[in-house]
Amino acid sequence: MNVDVLDESSWRDESGAPVDVERLTRLARFVMTEMRLAPATEMTMIVVDPGTMAEYNEKWMDKSGPTDVLSFPMDELRPGSDEVEAEEGYLGDMLLCPEVAAKDALSEGLVLRDHLELLTVHGILHLLGYDHAEPEEHREMFALQDVVLGRWRSEEPQR
Repeated sequence: MNVDVLDESSWRDESGAPVDVERLTRLARFVMTEMRLAPATEMTMIVVDPGTMAEYNEKWMDKSGPTDVLSFPMDELRPGSDEVEAEEGYLGDMLLCPEVAAKDALSEGLVLRDHLELLTVHGILHLLGYDHAEPEEHREMFALQDVVLGRWRSEEPQR
């Protein structure tokens, strides 16, 4: 599985540290494996500043202002299962805005790294066609998000 992470943001957290691109790359590959995607599946994650995110949010979602994560599926890939082998292809592009995520994490009392990981899982699930507009979709997507994130956190060293 190929994950390209492009950090186009100059954002730094309060300690002066940039986004941990290597960790998010490992997480993206982990999620893709958990979802049983074909080994040749590819995706791109782009870390952007609020201005860039606001432009995409307005152009593609018809919403004003920046958001924390946006997903743009490409080949409409779906998870594999015991019965169905996943197709190969390009999963899509995901934009992540750490500055917006940092504000959200602070207001919700969350650890930023954990919040960025949650947003990464959330964004990849959107690339796979999951949504949360309806109550049943919301329950399904957020339950799956919790399971995948729980597995990641139990297997990946925290530091």
